[in-house]
Amino acid sequence: MSQHRPLTRDELAALIQAGEIDTVILAFPDMQGRLVGKRMTGWFFLQDAADHGTENCNYLIATDMDDNALAGFRFASYEQGYGDMVAMPDWNTIRIMAWQTKTAIVLADLRDPRTQKPVAVSPRQMLRDQVAVVNTAGYNAMIGSEIEFYLFHESYRQAHDKGYRDLAPHSPWMQDYQIVQTTFDEYVVGDIRRNLEACGIAVECSKGEAGRGQHEVNLQYTDALEMADRNLLYKSAAKEIAASHGRSVSFMAKWNFAETGSSCHVHSSLWNTPDNVPAFAGSQLPEVFKHYTAGLLATARDFTLLWAPTVNSYRRFQPGSWAPTAVAWGTDNRTLGLRVVGHGNARRVESRIPGSDANSYIAFAGIIAGGMYGIRHQLTLEDPFVGNGYEATSLPRIPNTLIEAIHCWENSAIAKECFGDDVHDHILSMAKAEWAAFNQHVTDWELTRYFERS
Repeated sequence: MSQHRPLTRDELAALIQAGEIDTVILAFPDMQGRLVGKRMTGWFFLQDAADHGTENCNYLIATDMDDNALAGFRFASYEQGYGDMVAMPDWNTIRIMAWQTKTAIVLADLRDPRTQKPVAVSPRQMLRDQVAVVNTAGYNAMIGSEIEFYLFHESYRQAHDKGYRDLAPHSPWMQDYQIVQTTFDEYVVGDIRRNLEACGIAVECSKGEAGRGQHEVNLQYTDALEMADRNLLYKSAAKEIAASHGRSVSFMAKWNFAETGSSCHVHSSLWNTPDNVPAFAGSQLPEVFKHYTAGLLATARDFTLLWAPTVNSYRRFQPGSWAPTAVAWGTDNRTLGLRVVGHGNARRVESRIPGSDANSYIAFAGIIAGGMYGIRHQLTLEDPFVGNGYEATSLPRIPNTLIEAIHCWENSAIAKECFGDDVHDHILSMAKAEWAAFNQHVTDWELTRYFERS
């Protein structure tokens, strides 16, 4: 049984000295939410990196998905010489990677080597800064999230060689909540659950979802930064474990338009400090809950870029698809962007907007920032919407393209208030580069539609 906690520094050192761990990964999330960093021998980590960190080129958080250095960033550029940033171990994040041989991982925070100040535009620091806003107001932010993925028969190399076309989902049937059908996938999905538990990450359950070969693994809720760290490791583990079985998983928001999209539903609540009592509890909706939820509504369009960062993200937002299209809230209503669930101490707000391709650090930062904006400005919560949100044309709509989301973020005074100019510009530069990259390609759909008949 997993102890469901990270190791201590002394425990890691003892495992290295005993020869039970010979490799330490010191890593951090990039802008796409992927692990980047270095693998070190255990002795070298203890001797050199444990106290001093490691140097990493600062372009790593100013690139596209192909690691191309991008122009337009204030933080890093060829003009500035692409210098180093220092990855310093966060000693609250040590875990054994049970699916790798004799390997531990430590997550890192990034610092400017000249000033030793945190790198404000790094994803982990973006979330840390929003958590600090919550803490200053007298609360802790608690988060739970549900990230879905598709499991395929092909390995990653086979999928690549097929051009990611004509892939075979692991199930020929939609398997929402189905037990027998998901049993056929257990050699992969069960292996993911068990290895996450062995890694010290508490797993509540897994279940089949509303697509062929689609699954969801639910991790136990916790504070915002720890939840983002768990998601980072979960997504990495799922890919690596699937690959070890000759299979692949995808966290694309919409891998096939005919299939249900994959989401990252985010459940959030505030807890009072220092007594750690849920602030959203009570027989009636507390005022802090109303302000918080009103803030999520007020920022939903402006912040969509934080939850839907790619061109593909916007394929999810289709009527009747289980992904929301309307900016509204309701009680246990899955057709809306915000769904209030739970009772008493368990009351929380579920944002159904984020997709499985979201960077959890940035996505959670957006949720927290929106809620705190509502509290800070004492926003009034409108009445809950009752009915089918897909058919309610009077409701504000979630942006349905990346370029619309870019315009919302770029012109948002709220985004600048909540995140500051540097983070605002960094997110904007990343999104504009993604849109520009998409527009440099001709899609298969365009060829089929226009090649002969235009």
